[in-house]
Amino acid sequence: MTDNTIRVATDVGGTFTDLVCIEVNAATGESKVVTAKSDTTPPDFERGVLNVIEKAGINPVTIDFLAHGTTVVINALTERKGVRVGLITTAGFRDTLEIARGNRPDFFNLNYKKPVPFVPRYLRRELSGRMSYKGDEQKPLELDALKAILDDFKDEGVEAIAICFLHSYANANHEQQAAEKVRELWPEVSVVASHQITREWREYERSNTAVLSAYVQPAAERYLRRLDNGLKSKGFVGSPYIMQSNCGVDSLQSVSRIPITMVESGPASGFWGAAELGKLIGEPNVLALDIGGTTAKCSLIEDCKVRIMTDYWIERDRTSAGYPIMVPVVDLVEIGNGGGSIAWVDDFGKLHVGPQSAGALPGPAAYGKGGTEATTTDANLWLGRINPAYFCGGDVAADMQAASAAIESVADRLGVDANEAARGIVRIANNNMVNALKLVSLNRGFDPRDFTLVAFGGGGSMHAVALASELGVKKVVVPAGASVFSAWGMMLSDLRRDYFVTKLADLSDGAAAGLESLFADTEDEARTQFAAEGIDFDAISFLRYGKFRYQNQEHTTEVLIDGTVDEANLAQIAADFHETYEREYTYRLDTPVELVGIHLVASAEVGKLTMAKLPIGDPDASRAIKSTRDVDYALEGTHKADIYDGEKLSPGMSFTGPAVIEESGTTVVIHPQNRVEIDGYGNVHIHI
Repeated sequence: MTDNTIRVATDVGGTFTDLVCIEVNAATGESKVVTAKSDTTPPDFERGVLNVIEKAGINPVTIDFLAHGTTVVINALTERKGVRVGLITTAGFRDTLEIARGNRPDFFNLNYKKPVPFVPRYLRRELSGRMSYKGDEQKPLELDALKAILDDFKDEGVEAIAICFLHSYANANHEQQAAEKVRELWPEVSVVASHQITREWREYERSNTAVLSAYVQPAAERYLRRLDNGLKSKGFVGSPYIMQSNCGVDSLQSVSRIPITMVESGPASGFWGAAELGKLIGEPNVLALDIGGTTAKCSLIEDCKVRIMTDYWIERDRTSAGYPIMVPVVDLVEIGNGGGSIAWVDDFGKLHVGPQSAGALPGPAAYGKGGTEATTTDANLWLGRINPAYFCGGDVAADMQAASAAIESVADRLGVDANEAARGIVRIANNNMVNALKLVSLNRGFDPRDFTLVAFGGGGSMHAVALASELGVKKVVVPAGASVFSAWGMMLSDLRRDYFVTKLADLSDGAAAGLESLFADTEDEARTQFAAEGIDFDAISFLRYGKFRYQNQEHTTEVLIDGTVDEANLAQIAADFHETYEREYTYRLDTPVELVGIHLVASAEVGKLTMAKLPIGDPDASRAIKSTRDVDYALEGTHKADIYDGEKLSPGMSFTGPAVIEESGTTVVIHPQNRVEIDGYGNVHIHI
């Protein structure tokens, strides 16, 4: 084994599996960076991880730290590839999943149908027993009927059981009793109780979260076990850390118990990386944009802090209410617009892009793997924005004949020429992404002109300047290693857990002691959990948030609480709530403020990467120019652009567009009059 420190992060996306490896020389402190991409390999995703490690030339025996993000959970949910679940709930609440919420999006559709529950009614059973909303036992839990319920579940082929009792967020005792009895009577079955995942109120959301966690748990456990075994078979002696949706990593053992926490693990790491990058380059307010092969995702970062929420829904759109998952997830908007998004013409002759994707197979037509439909990637190739001779870093020979046929097919249906069709595909894709960016900025009370756009993923830098221009953003930053930036983000992540506790209390004189006690008790619980995994108390840091509302309102606004809560700073906490509420909703009320619960973030460093800044050199970038070519910028017309080799750009270099920077994993499209600078970390700063 080498004395050097080797850290690896892998990220499984819908199209590619990405890798970043940092090797730090023990003697000099110098670091060497290796990045790699390989095809994602569904359904055996772990094979793609092992493939990309091999492709990067890394011996797993030498790896000191490995972080991993995956789409296995979200794929199992959206593709309905989980297991048959049985639900056990409080007597009288069997139909909570069916009743759901009344806030359907397609409100005036008289034929609207609610999303079908993941557990049919015949697999939803009840047990007698009752807790009050304060956590007091009103009626003891009766477990006599449990054996018959489990016998029925066995006959019906149930593989996982979800348990959710009324008010278990306040007192989990009944759920604990039921889960222990199930394990005693049926040791082989997978069991999850709602209190293991969330301690927040809202019965439907908690029930659905427990069900979806049970639905994916066997598949996720199998995947994580296969990944662990596969790495060990190659000589890896440690245990991988798994990226979660809250922008932190956690141990494989912890995530295996409640894998629903990694439902958005891939996007979360990229947005955390964007926040950490903002700290490095002095840009605390960031609009982060991640464009991959299948989707585009965006999030707003204020003061270097990624916003985490538990009001997360999958499959929610303008015609479906979707399904809630009450776990901490980075606040993001995701749309079906990526490099593989398919362009299509509807019956009225209108052009659309996405949400359908060509995926990894067959992929865009230019991949030469049998794809026949035009995608955003094919349009970018046609317009000269991507170099056909350097497609995928030269690893793939672009099939321009197939791309041409696909573009011309769209053009024929629109009654225009191929150039206009390709421009239309790019412009519509850009418009879709602009709307997504507005949802996380303007719709939340933030002016995008006050933010810097950080664009990453394979396609982020190709569209970023056009999106920034539309939004009035003055600067775009394309990170070094943009195409594998989500994997980079894992290198910058801490071991992190979020704790939510529901507690109703007026924010009035005398409330400080109770609020401080609630935080202190939760911090003690976090320390106990971390200590069980060998984390020292001194290594743990905390962030405190309160979830507040105006008295008798339905929903809450989260406010950061700085330091110990005492009577002296209650007024400041209330003032911060009023300000946050007004920014989001445009008004404030002269009404008492009420605490609904707390959100505690506990974190500890585990092999976190520290970025080293290089000295600024000669600004002349001419030696990095490798050619020129005509590039169609869709709105600004066609221009002769300088083509720069991204590998030859060094800190301090600057130039002006029109230009294109070509790297092995991404292409940076720089529009006319854009000024470009390379910073000390190798990031590309584009001034609009």
